[in-house]
Amino acid sequence: MPATEFAPGLTIQNITAPQKLSDYKLIAFDMDSTLITIECIDEIADATGKKAEVAAITEATMRGEITDFKDSLRQRVGKLVGVTEADMQRVLQERLQLSPGAATLVKAAKAAGLKVLLVSGGFTFFAEHVRKLLDIDFVRANVLEVQNGALTGGLIEQSWGVICDGAEKRRTLLEVASLLGIEPAQCIAVGDGSNDIPMMQAAGLSVAYHAKPRVRAEAKVCINEGGLDRLLEVLQ
Repeated sequence: MPATEFAPGLTIQNITAPQKLSDYKLIAFDMDSTLITIECIDEIADATGKKAEVAAITEATMRGEITDFKDSLRQRVGKLVGVTEADMQRVLQERLQLSPGAATLVKAAKAAGLKVLLVSGGFTFFAEHVRKLLDIDFVRANVLEVQNGALTGGLIEQSWGVICDGAEKRRTLLEVASLLGIEPAQCIAVGDGSNDIPMMQAAGLSVAYHAKPRVRAEAKVCINEGGLDRLLEVLQ
């Protein structure tokens, strides 16, 4: 069934709309280029003069041309050696912005009784900041290793593993759903890159936000123009 235009810049496929937001119980968001407008790793790399190099790997990974996310992330993090915590703080303060409509959508979801999960292949340094801005319930992201106030180029292992890739995003969505006592069908997953596809496939409703072509092909809702709050045209 081909995608149909629900409204200008908003397409749907394999679903009937509008639906009720309150029929869902969990909404999971990717962070970089979804909940926020930047790819944090590209902006941190700017401090070492390697932004173009790192951004090219990020772009190829998100398009699905580089299929091993873990290897891609290790490569990119390896180029961040020497970036200081002050550099990261600057990116956070000067460049990190919420995507248009992010706050509106999260607020509406919470008001409708949904829990909110941020699950990112990016970093806790930024994810915890976004958690506070939006009052998010659950966060899973990667931890950058810091020694003497600077990045080592490594990542720190957490209880669930070292790198939050597509498979881990999917596992996290299903794990949180299980802890909440809800079905995957009651989950919404929102993302823009190839590593979001596994969690989007596991969720009852998948949403592509200004996404790469492979992701748009998978998603039941595609927001191609406007902000994240356009999802509220489909979910009322």
